[in-house]
Amino acid sequence: MAGQGTGQGFFTPVSGFDLPRFAGIPTFMRLPHVGLDDPRLAEVQIGLIGAPWDGGTTNRPGPRHGPRQLRDLSTMIRAQNGATWVAPFALARCADLGDVAPNPGDLMDSLARMEAFYTRVVAAGVLPLTGGGDHLCSLPILRAVAKARPVGMVQFDSHTDLNDIYFGTSRYNHGTPFRRAVEEGLIDPKRYVLIGIRGTAYGREDWDFAAANGIRIIPIAEFHRRGVEDVMAEAREIVGQGPTYVTYDIDFVDPTFAPGTGTPEVGGPNSWQALEVVRGLRGLDIVGADLVEVSPPFDPSGGTAWLGISLMFELLCVMAERVGQRG
Repeated sequence: MAGQGTGQGFFTPVSGFDLPRFAGIPTFMRLPHVGLDDPRLAEVQIGLIGAPWDGGTTNRPGPRHGPRQLRDLSTMIRAQNGATWVAPFALARCADLGDVAPNPGDLMDSLARMEAFYTRVVAAGVLPLTGGGDHLCSLPILRAVAKARPVGMVQFDSHTDLNDIYFGTSRYNHGTPFRRAVEEGLIDPKRYVLIGIRGTAYGREDWDFAAANGIRIIPIAEFHRRGVEDVMAEAREIVGQGPTYVTYDIDFVDPTFAPGTGTPEVGGPNSWQALEVVRGLRGLDIVGADLVEVSPPFDPSGGTAWLGISLMFELLCVMAERVGQRG
């Protein structure tokens, strides 16, 4: 079998030819588990991490259960991409680093715990690829990834998450993470593009903030009119060759294909387009990525999680290809 991770030894995923996919411990993509205190952490190049927390959810909770369902469905992932023929496990040493341990009773403590976890990951030289969790999880990850310098960002989403305050006092929830990230200097707004925004709105405050700071929003009507290839060419031009973070909210995809999410919006891309936009990231200097807002209570059968982990695999392929190019 080509691309089965030959040469990576310990970091080779368990093959479905050796152990049936319904058997064994369901780590991300059947990779070895390497904790932050494991001496082999120094060998890991890309770490898959679970962020089982949805304390920032403003309406329908459930993404705290996302990482577990994503791991379960990830046993279906094989070793080679059938569209791009990238074999990520042969290009980079990958491992499941486990879950961040949140504090379900304290939002601010959970943010601090996540930032501390990812700070250790980044300090070890590992590129984090996260399965969330709600979208507020991206803020502490960015605090760790962008500690030394601001990053560019590509955001696939149906909402901007650039709002300021909810309910009069809430500055930290899944509708505000990137407003905070821009304010904290974690994201370079001139290297920041949002793709797929749509749905009804409370007003234009978030769009006005984007315009005032030079953030590029590509709404869904423009996405459908121009097509994936043209839109992603612009996205690559905006972020350039500098360090870039990628955040992918599963609600970017039309709920026909991904119903298991907290805030679905109709009129989005289909599942094929959802995969294609990630392939359009090839060649970028991605320093971290996440896939968030998979909510198992709204799709217990796992169809949304299967799409979610397939998107994580596409992200992994893009990241691993870049690692392989660097040698």
